[in-house]
Amino acid sequence: MALQFKFGLIVLVVVIVAWTSPCTGQTPPQTPMPSPGSGTIVGTVVDQSAAVVAGAHVKLTGTSADQSQSQEVLSGGDGQFSFANVTPGPFQLTVTATGFATQTSSGTLLPGEIHTVPQIALPVATDVTDVQVSLSSVEVAEAQVKDEEKQRVLGFIPNFYVTYDPHPVALTSKQKFELAWRTTIDPVTFAIVGGIAGVQQADNDFNGYGQGAQGYAKRFGSTYANLAAGTFIGSAILPSLLKQDPRYFYKGTGSTRSRSLYAIANAVICKGDNGHWQVNYSNILGSLAAGAISNLYYPAQNRNGAALTFENAAIGVGATAAANLVEEFLMRKLTSNANRATTKP
Repeated sequence: MALQFKFGLIVLVVVIVAWTSPCTGQTPPQTPMPSPGSGTIVGTVVDQSAAVVAGAHVKLTGTSADQSQSQEVLSGGDGQFSFANVTPGPFQLTVTATGFATQTSSGTLLPGEIHTVPQIALPVATDVTDVQVSLSSVEVAEAQVKDEEKQRVLGFIPNFYVTYDPHPVALTSKQKFELAWRTTIDPVTFAIVGGIAGVQQADNDFNGYGQGAQGYAKRFGSTYANLAAGTFIGSAILPSLLKQDPRYFYKGTGSTRSRSLYAIANAVICKGDNGHWQVNYSNILGSLAAGAISNLYYPAQNRNGAALTFENAAIGVGATAAANLVEEFLMRKLTSNANRATTKP
């Protein structure tokens, strides 16, 4: 139910863009390409026991005379970090984290190379003056959630369940419920639900509700209940119990084919809180549960049987795949504050 609602929002966005965009025949501006010969640096931060360190502050600096580049990122929940579009040549990494001594690592990046630095093991700090201030993984995740709650397509339609951060940190149960609550009480959500209820009344869908103000109120209530149930069950309750992340992780790199396959696959798989990909039971079971619950408040003659509930769940998976494709290739260009989604130290 919530998936169909999300897909409806995306369709609405596409229609608005098509309606408001002038037909000038001009080629839209292209996203700047990485500088020729640039490369990528990736690595992992661990402690002395080889356990990953999330939220470590990693700073990249060039060491040659003609290099002035400087980039900073935080290690993700799996301890990994990466720097893209890096100018080839000598470089140095400086890694700091709360409770650990500062470590450095250096190397030379070749043109077009994906350079994997040796695992950076942080020793426990023995001198308080060596300890650098850093955010905990929970604080990093909270900052990411706050950024996601600012993301709006065309400046007003919520786009909360996607992260553009290259190093997303797993959400706590509280943060998953926070996103679900923020979605269900958003003014645009009420406006969209009101529009859907109006269309249902005009078509006399769920005729057991009748017409007039009372019939409209019942349709509004049932549509909103579908949305709320689907959102909380599929994006908060089950993800908390099953330790799965309800967000879409924007890929943004690679060929069109690889990005398309990634978006479609994310309809049935998701990233667990442990950073590993797994079957998206939260999404699938959430759709089934929302459909079953709707039988409690739909008119008797309009209640879905078990077969139709499963059919709607399958349709929901397909709608999610289509929504993910739009999210991967279109939404970032239309989403305000998307560029702020990268967490800063």
